Amino acid sequence: MAHREHIPVVIVGGGQAGLSVSYYLAQKGLDHVVLERHEKFHSWRVNRWDSFCLVTPNWQCRLPGFPYAGDDPDGFMVKEEITDYLDAFAETFAPPIMEHCTVTRIAERPGGGYLVDTSQGHYATDQVVIATGGYDNPIVPPYADQLDPAIRQIHSVDYRRPDQMPEGATLIVGTGQSGVQLMEDMHLEGRDVHLAVGPAPRSPRKYRGRDATDWLYDMGHYDITIARHPDPHHALTKTNHYMTGRDGGHEIDLRKFATEGVSLYGSVSGMEGTKISFLPDLETNLDDADSSYLGIRTAIDAYIAETGIDAPEEPPFAKLWRPEREITEIDCAAEGITSILWAIGFRPDYSWIDVNVFDAQGRPQFDRGICKQDGFYFIGLGWLNTWGSGRFLGIDEDAGYLADAIFAKSKRALQAAS
Repeated sequence: MAHREHIPVVIVGGGQAGLSVSYYLAQKGLDHVVLERHEKFHSWRVNRWDSFCLVTPNWQCRLPGFPYAGDDPDGFMVKEEITDYLDAFAETFAPPIMEHCTVTRIAERPGGGYLVDTSQGHYATDQVVIATGGYDNPIVPPYADQLDPAIRQIHSVDYRRPDQMPEGATLIVGTGQSGVQLMEDMHLEGRDVHLAVGPAPRSPRKYRGRDATDWLYDMGHYDITIARHPDPHHALTKTNHYMTGRDGGHEIDLRKFATEGVSLYGSVSGMEGTKISFLPDLETNLDDADSSYLGIRTAIDAYIAETGIDAPEEPPFAKLWRPEREITEIDCAAEGITSILWAIGFRPDYSWIDVNVFDAQGRPQFDRGICKQDGFYFIGLGWLNTWGSGRFLGIDEDAGYLADAIFAKSKRALQAAS
């Protein structure tokens, strides 16, 4: 039987969420270890394209004891600045992290606690925090296999810059935050870009003199918990609003890009050979995105009127373009499309967790990150408690809450043993 070292708390994942919990446990003097299969903050260093930047303003970077202190709180840090900020945070408390350590299995330990098997050893622990996020497996639909192999396919996680793509046109599939930013990245380089537009909503960037996220923060929008949300299912399943922090930040109106030569289609419905089919939902998706955009503007207008704030007026919204007809099929050869860039998201991989903390669909079940299974926790997921839970804005509060729960359980165990 393998020797197992006992560690009171094991945190799996060395990103900002896992290290935020580590920060608070270190403050409380509770022995623990952070297990990271790559190096800390790996996703920020490796899984981002060259022009990547934050979508939310720098002031929202509020890691524990380490809020953003630079000279551009309303700006948007680029990739290198983000990793510098994260590294500086880690240096404030020297987390007990074991890098290049892959956790291969977590199971319940007879008598209580958990068994943790890794590429660097075997451990027994009283409590486990899963901080691996939800971006393990890139999503590519099954029908992608039916596309002509001469057409190169790449996922957003592997995209770095436009010249990485083969000569010719590229079809980008997906209009979440990544998809629209990659579209703009290639368009600005003069590449021929086609875009399959999904149902993602969009947001204003600046509105009535301020960033829209500033208004929403003051309005208390980001303080709404999933428990108090009027439509929690919608909150948990909807795609994030798209906009960008590039070049100081601006909103993204896909209609504008259509006027500049980007070819827009509806949602992809199938592929075979060199043919790609689309649903006839382009105009519906554009209209729905605009409705979301206008809804945010209307809410801000109401807040300004209610509070009597003096804010500049904005011109009324006008649609710059609409499709003359819905294109439901194209031939890549005829359109000169030589590559597909998938930007339709990721799925988490929890196959290595052999603990009863999931529902029938494999989704983790918790209340503010605390599972019914004693001593098992999640952090860093969207709507763990609020909108900010999966972002820099809400990590501090979530980490402090979990650390308090972990410390309280540890204290009870010590009292019971004495």
